[in-house]
Amino acid sequence: MSIFGSMKTAVSGMNAQANRLSTVSDNIANVNTTGYKAVSTAFSSLVLPSTSGNYSSGGVTTTVRQAVSDQGDISYTTSGYDLAISGDGFFIVQGADGVPVLTRAGDFTKDDNGNLVNSAGFTLMGYPWGASAPAVVVNGFDGLVPINVLGDQKLEAIATSSGTWTGNLKPGATVVTDPDTWPSANAAVDPTTTNTQKYSMVTYDKLGSKVMYDIYFTKVPAPTPTVPGQEYQWEMAVFRNADKATTGTSSFPYSSGPVATKTIFFDDKGKMTSTANSTITDPATGLTIDLNLDLSQVGDNFSGTGNVDGQGANSPVDITIDADGIVYSKYDDGSTKPVFQIPLANVPSPDLLTLMTGNVYSANGRSGVTVTGFPQTSGFGKIQAGALEGSNVDLAGELTEMIESQRSYTANSKVFQTGSDLMDVLVNLKR
Repeated sequence: MSIFGSMKTAVSGMNAQANRLSTVSDNIANVNTTGYKAVSTAFSSLVLPSTSGNYSSGGVTTTVRQAVSDQGDISYTTSGYDLAISGDGFFIVQGADGVPVLTRAGDFTKDDNGNLVNSAGFTLMGYPWGASAPAVVVNGFDGLVPINVLGDQKLEAIATSSGTWTGNLKPGATVVTDPDTWPSANAAVDPTTTNTQKYSMVTYDKLGSKVMYDIYFTKVPAPTPTVPGQEYQWEMAVFRNADKATTGTSSFPYSSGPVATKTIFFDDKGKMTSTANSTITDPATGLTIDLNLDLSQVGDNFSGTGNVDGQGANSPVDITIDADGIVYSKYDDGSTKPVFQIPLANVPSPDLLTLMTGNVYSANGRSGVTVTGFPQTSGFGKIQAGALEGSNVDLAGELTEMIESQRSYTANSKVFQTGSDLMDVLVNLKR
């Protein structure tokens, strides 16, 4: 047995407990850091060769472990820019050096340029939304751009070119037999009754101005003799709302004729058998709108709803973010438009990621390669806007660890002191 060996063993024990105290202090210091993941110290023994009559004390070594995969508590905030991940995955952010890294810290705010930046100064990255939803690059960070709240999201006017109209026509409506009283005749006498249904639909011209159209559905006589699939017949007439009469109590007569008319047939089961397409051609606004009809004739009541493309020229005022990571720009008229989609990234072994300053991580050979995907797909979690993931540090547990570390450090120092006393005894033998 070596007295020097026992003293060195005690020193390794004190160093190990010092490392343990360092992780405890780091955890306690970051107990309120958004998205922080606790670190801990793991001990392993160092054994030296010994004989049966002479034991050589070894020592102890430590390894720092990260609890990156442990979910922190989620708390709600008043900012829609705050983002939390519920489940697996990391935000992809970029620092001043332009290198993409990973983080769970979603405390984002808008900087001077309109980019979303967290408290550590990292910019949130995402895919721009073009004519359709973006495609994710699963094995890299190509195509990512900063998520910008305002910036280039100012919407240009987009003229309406297509739309859909879905609804139901009342089977019990009375057949209007006189064509001169149909809405398409545009007579001075108001043709609308309880059996003629009127709807209105808003579209946009090339300058982004709203253009409203009035749509009339009237039940008219079916072909005689009866034709299979054409047991019921309706007329659809579309007028420009701006041309409606300005006197009296009726919109009729409009100052110009209908911009679209269509004959619609239904079979004896109320299924539409005519072609679904109807074209609105409006020379006054220059609009040509392909309107797809999806109608039925069942039940007891009228119903209808439409949806068209195009957009008025508005200024963006804010953004909203849904659970799939889609960033919608909200405009001053209340409309929204998808402009970005936020991806998430993950690695096979998140606990082995390399921790960097700013509560961010980078992949390495032990963690495995980074895989990117969208929230709520391929095992990724969902994004919660207006919420933050807190630290997963257990403060009570850390205080307990601190006390244990202190006791163990003191015990190791006593071993070192005892070895030092024995060395004094040996030195004094010479005197």
